[in-house]
Amino acid sequence: MDAATFEQLVIDELDRLPDDMVDGLDNVVFVVEDRPEDGSLDLLGLYDGWSLTERDRYGSSGELPDRIILYRESHLAACESLEELRDEVHTTLVHEIAHFYGIDDTRLHELGWA
Repeated sequence: MDAATFEQLVIDELDRLPDDMVDGLDNVVFVVEDRPEDGSLDLLGLYDGWSLTERDRYGSSGELPDRIILYRESHLAACESLEELRDEVHTTLVHEIAHFYGIDDTRLHELGWA
């Protein structure tokens, strides 16, 4: 799947998320990259920023937006069908958005989102 088609799939899955999950996102951008910096295919997504629980450390002005990154090639390597890909993108989005809200990996595992 080419980059443009994958980006559209991510947009479609973002649109399917509940409004109250995405309405609270402040100063966050969604980015699609081919692979993580280390070149591996192990990581599906990454939250790069300050969670709401850490925002007291957030600067007062001129802050670059936090980023939620989805790795296209990692998703494609992990999924065998379009339906599986959509499900995995959806799960990755929820997982990374949860990090924005301060939910750690341990809790996400307990909830079934990791």
